[in-house]
Amino acid sequence: MIRQEQEYYMREALFEADRARIIGEVPIGCVIVWKGQIIGRGHNLREHSQDATLHAEILAIQEANAFLKSWRLEAAQLFVTLEPCPMCSGAIINSRIAEVYYGAADPKAGTVGSLMNLLQDSRFNHQAKVTAGVLQAECADRLKTFFRDIRRRRRKKC
Repeated sequence: MIRQEQEYYMREALFEADRARIIGEVPIGCVIVWKGQIIGRGHNLREHSQDATLHAEILAIQEANAFLKSWRLEAAQLFVTLEPCPMCSGAIINSRIAEVYYGAADPKAGTVGSLMNLLQDSRFNHQAKVTAGVLQAECADRLKTFFRDIRRRRRKKC
């Protein structure tokens, strides 16, 4: 996949992140691509659902599974604005996603290079190709702006 295509799909993931931000969720978005077509989309819904498992990647994987009528996403590519956490990395491994592209690193919970690299650990029965830093500045800026705005609102209340 050429860089222009990576940026196109990451911009689609950023669109999903914006959908999360609009409803007050942490702005993380994800798309899953199969044969050049987006077959799964997701954005965080943890706060609205009060369900810890409703991360952008999980929702996109579920939609892609339904589209293909299969739990196996072996030829798929996942684009996500923030480095996946342990739960999402596990779902990526279990669904056999071939390639993962992420924007911003997550030094507190990222398991695709920051804290560890689950997706390329040979002890698992599946590994994924990983490309980090796709539209990194834009992805990181969404998160920084979101949390800065939250801190400002909290200070105004005091």
